[in-house]
Amino acid sequence: MNAPKVITLGCRLNAFESEIIRDHALRAGVTDTVYINTCTVTAEAERQARQTIRRQRRDQPDARIVVTGCAAQLAPEKFIAMDEVDQVLGNEEKLEPSRYLKTADEADVAVTDIMTVKETASHLISGFDGRARAFVQIQQGCDHRCTFCIIPFARGNNRSLERDTIVKQTRKLVGAGFAEIVLTGVDICSYGGDLPIQSTLGELVQKLLQAVPELKRLRLTSLDPAAMDDKLYDAIAGEPRVMPHIHLSLQSMDAMILKRMKRRHSPDDAVRVVERIREIRPGVVFGADLIAGFPTETDSMFANTLQAVNDLGLTHLHVFPYSERSGTPAAEMPGVDKAVRKQRAQTLRAAGDKAMAAYMQGMVGKDARVLVERPDKGMTEHYVDVALDGNGVAGDILEIRITGVVDGQFTGQHLTDQNFTG
Repeated sequence: MNAPKVITLGCRLNAFESEIIRDHALRAGVTDTVYINTCTVTAEAERQARQTIRRQRRDQPDARIVVTGCAAQLAPEKFIAMDEVDQVLGNEEKLEPSRYLKTADEADVAVTDIMTVKETASHLISGFDGRARAFVQIQQGCDHRCTFCIIPFARGNNRSLERDTIVKQTRKLVGAGFAEIVLTGVDICSYGGDLPIQSTLGELVQKLLQAVPELKRLRLTSLDPAAMDDKLYDAIAGEPRVMPHIHLSLQSMDAMILKRMKRRHSPDDAVRVVERIREIRPGVVFGADLIAGFPTETDSMFANTLQAVNDLGLTHLHVFPYSERSGTPAAEMPGVDKAVRKQRAQTLRAAGDKAMAAYMQGMVGKDARVLVERPDKGMTEHYVDVALDGNGVAGDILEIRITGVVDGQFTGQHLTDQNFTG
């Protein structure tokens, strides 16, 4: 009999939840089962989920296949109709231990109306398979309704975990040897507004670092430029354990497109965020989520986004050509030709690649602290890969002098504490 297999598609929150799935399945003694944790952010993500399901059935014809995650939450009937699928679990059900104890009357489909879920249960996991970095969920769901996004209907409304639970999870992972913790969720800047004693993301970051002094590195996932609180800026400025890599959920840098997306920030707001952080924490690098070819986007509107990438020096870009998602208002708006969307996405990625290459060349000769993820690969504080000599131990932090750039990675020379200048 084979151990359960978990396949993760999509975001870091799914990666966190896949570890919960793995833990529940192992504790329940599940065997010969493949869990596919799906994404639904675009129609392409759902297509990839179906493709993955079919591939797994070909590769493991005798295994039981359970489909869960956001695509399954939104369209359980479509997935259970696939000949390859044995069971569908919703986003709430996949986190319940009882769902992994197979019974004779087990339903083929178990999917709750996610909008009725009011709380997020805490789940303490002991680690992540083969990783030196671990994700910690701090909230779930989203209260906003961007016109392109289906995720709130797959994840529900904003639900924050209590600070003590987050501290406990972080301590457990750090005790297991993880040097870097990544705070994750659907909309982490909304953290704490729904708690009995309201909090903010900045307050959580400050309290977490105080409560877990042995934590070496804390990284944040996508931040909403409309919702960053003053204490978060204070933590970025004053706490070196907060990594100097800030990823912003921008989506566009054209004012009209942002309004049509129902985003809460303007281009000027985004510029002010970048300028403020660069003033209080020199050396920070910025990334951004960007959508190319959103409905009604003209050449000049696209040019505003491209110009902002160059002006702001954005190095870590996640670029998506707009993909219609059934059930969203944007899908009913006048569309941009798909070939144009694809070309604009390529142009944005090229601009990001150019900025990244310039940044990396500028780092040659400088010192960096590198988290070893596996013996031959590490990650700088600024979220850039480093090629290692194969002797590193996962979870260690090495001090290196960057000596070059090869195939999109830094090369480096190991330093001692005495000659490190970073």
